[in-house]
Amino acid sequence: MKRLILSVVCCLLSVVLTAQGLSEQKIIQKMTASAEAIRTVKCNFTQKKQSKMLKGEQVSEGKMFCQQPDKLRWEYTSPKPSTLVLDGTKAQLLKGGEQGTRNKFVGEMARMIMNSVAGKCLTDSKTFLVSAKEMPTEYVATLVPQKKDMKRLYAKLVLHYDIKQETVTEIELYEKNGDRTLIELHDISINGK
Repeated sequence: MKRLILSVVCCLLSVVLTAQGLSEQKIIQKMTASAEAIRTVKCNFTQKKQSKMLKGEQVSEGKMFCQQPDKLRWEYTSPKPSTLVLDGTKAQLLKGGEQGTRNKFVGEMARMIMNSVAGKCLTDSKTFLVSAKEMPTEYVATLVPQKKDMKRLYAKLVLHYDIKQETVTEIELYEKNGDRTLIELHDISINGK
């Protein structure tokens, strides 16, 4: 009798898990299909960082321009102007009028931002373990880093995909040290000039 009950429970669990997997897979497919149609993105953003070391919330604002496959301009306009630029394999961080910093980390950050906004990181199983769920007005995809360098910094990334706009509108970055950054994208223009 115990074996029968155990078998029934196992079968039910496998059916439930399979159904969830299909639903989750469809969400990821829809987000990925929308991302593949994106050639350019232009938007404004608000970035809010909550840090254990700093009191209160740090708020930054700026503009983002992205052109597929590999061009990004992430420009902070306040409180301190700076710009992160990705052009092919070259990445640079510019502060004020000074010559920028080039290093591997700056390039990885730029690519992560670009791929998050465009939803491309959903199918990169070497970089992220992805799960997704449907909410009333959005899909929420949780990405757990798989690469050693990124695992040291981030516990997870969460993408909020607006179903009506068919694009990512929020990115949450959860750092290993407990800090959290929320990036809200607004005034989004897709495939414009």
